[in-house]
Amino acid sequence: MEYETLKVDRDGALMVLRFSRLEKKNAINRQMHLDLQAVCQALADDFETRVVIFIGEGGVFSSGADTSEWRDSGSSNELEVRHNSGIGSRTSAAIEGLDQITIAAVQGFAIGGALVLAACCDLRVAGESTWFSIPEVELDLPLGWNALPRLAREMGHARALELTVTCERFSAAKAYEYGLVTHLAPDSEVEAKARELAGRIIVNPPLPVALTKATMKSLKRGSEMGEAVYSDADLLLYSRLMAQRRRRLEKESRA
Repeated sequence: MEYETLKVDRDGALMVLRFSRLEKKNAINRQMHLDLQAVCQALADDFETRVVIFIGEGGVFSSGADTSEWRDSGSSNELEVRHNSGIGSRTSAAIEGLDQITIAAVQGFAIGGALVLAACCDLRVAGESTWFSIPEVELDLPLGWNALPRLAREMGHARALELTVTCERFSAAKAYEYGLVTHLAPDSEVEAKARELAGRIIVNPPLPVALTKATMKSLKRGSEMGEAVYSDADLLLYSRLMAQRRRRLEKESRA
């Protein structure tokens, strides 16, 4: 199957999923969300693929949410805005819910929502010059996509809070120190490192690997109730803020 914003390569039990919006530095628009959700749905019935690598084309992971859609989406209906605001949370849950082992191969940079999608993966390989940032607060927005519980799990509550409210850029080396990145590699070897890691997983018997992943998923679900409350509150506030921001942008464009 072909996707508008993704390229899918298969190599035996390995799938390499490439974000493919080079003109937008692989920014995550609504279509990419839908494409990612469709791939995840297809993988639910795919018993041949055992590892999925997420990577961006052109040496860049992703610049995060496509902010041009904030102006272009057009709806002032808060219920519709709330539903649309939840698309990132649904994509994140779809990636995190995969039965396959997932690896984010991060080159260049991962900003905002792109960092969130990487955090949804089981393992993360980053290039030595890669950098990360969470700029939402600086843009007068809360961090959406049910991201904070995931970041807190990976880096600890205090670190996740600090990076979110300061909006400070941090290096791959720092991300490794914080526990967000599991492997560092030379910039030119990020995909090779991710493939090598995938190969070390695939050579092992499928069932014990699958059971290990299932156990880890159940451990993550231990905090699901708290995440559900956070997600609902997050979406309600986020949808209102997005509607207000859209109206402000429209007013400014008419001025």
